[in-house]
Amino acid sequence: MAWNEPGGGNQHDPWSGGGRRGGSDGGGNRGGNNDSNNGNKGGNNQGPPDLDEALKKFQDKLSGMLGGGKKSGGGGNKGSGGGKPRNVFALPGLLIIVALAIWAAMGFYVVDQSERGVVLRFGEYQNTVTPGLQWNPPLIDEVRMVNVTRVRSLTQTQSMLTRDENIVEVEISAQYQVADPRNFVLNVRDPELSLDNALDSSLRHVVGGTDMIDILTSGREILGSSVSSRLQSYLDNYGAGIQLQTINIESTSAPQPVIDAFDDVIRAREDRQRTINQGIAYANSIIPEAQGQAQRLVEQGQGYRESVVAEAQGQANRFNSLLAEYENSPDIMRERMYIEAIEDVFGETPKVLLDVSENAPMMYLPLEQLNRRQGAAASQQGNSDGVDPQVLESLRSGNSSSQSSNSSSNSSSIRREGR
Repeated sequence: MAWNEPGGGNQHDPWSGGGRRGGSDGGGNRGGNNDSNNGNKGGNNQGPPDLDEALKKFQDKLSGMLGGGKKSGGGGNKGSGGGKPRNVFALPGLLIIVALAIWAAMGFYVVDQSERGVVLRFGEYQNTVTPGLQWNPPLIDEVRMVNVTRVRSLTQTQSMLTRDENIVEVEISAQYQVADPRNFVLNVRDPELSLDNALDSSLRHVVGGTDMIDILTSGREILGSSVSSRLQSYLDNYGAGIQLQTINIESTSAPQPVIDAFDDVIRAREDRQRTINQGIAYANSIIPEAQGQAQRLVEQGQGYRESVVAEAQGQANRFNSLLAEYENSPDIMRERMYIEAIEDVFGETPKVLLDVSENAPMMYLPLEQLNRRQGAAASQQGNSDGVDPQVLESLRSGNSSSQSSNSSSNSSSIRREGR
């Protein structure tokens, strides 16, 4: 007969080991169970554990922890034991406490030194947190971290039309930082995209009002400053919370098909400017010199005029003084004027007057001075005629000796001359 057949004497499964399912069962089949389990001795359980019994034990332990009484059953008696009454709110309370602890632990976070945290409570702005350990209720507050010290960059390369209806290619880069985390997070949906569009708009506006040659040559610095001021005004109007650091014009070039022609034009303009600079430098060096020479001539003329006028005035004053003295004593003044005239005349001649007597002077010829003059004239003539200087020196020495002898022989002959 099968072990679970109705009406059979063996009501135990073959893995129970002869034991009773319920510990409180008082039936008299213990011996029959031992007879039916031929392989079991002493009631030892050699089969797998009973899952229902293990679950029941766990429930009893949990009920004991929560204050519930332990049930005791024997035979058909199902009366309750004398344990504590069960608290139905203990388990939910314990679960709530554990959940609250986990929820509170999830609210701690650390803000880095280079960041600021924008706190949103159910999507509404609350405050901006500073670096350090912070706590906000999770699942209620949302914290968005924004780096406010990192310098970000954006680069564009665009082809656009200039004021003189030419096309240029401009490569521009912008460096910026987040100045206001709240505006950066809340006012604009995509700040980087808004900055990209604003940079393109400001660049096209400035390039459209500038000639192409200025963009390619000397106007790049002015172009960068104009784009920077206009772009910053756009960002301030948007309230994007972005502060520009620098705007760099990386390169400006003409379209590729005509770039060679534009390079030739640029080189020609550079040569023209270099020539103009050289002319300006030459003019700056010549004009001051010419002005100095003109000023010197003017001052020399003024000095000559003043000297001539002063000399004429002196002569006039001298003549007036002599006239007054002449009117006082005509003879003396006439004699004095005669002597001065004779001094002027004989001062330019080699003759010397010696007063040998009271009545008549003696004329003396300075032969040495005459020989020197004659030798100088002969040397000039000899050099011009190609004569040897040594020959001329010997002739001079011979002439000087003969002249000295003649002068000694004729020294006694003195001619008197009256006044």
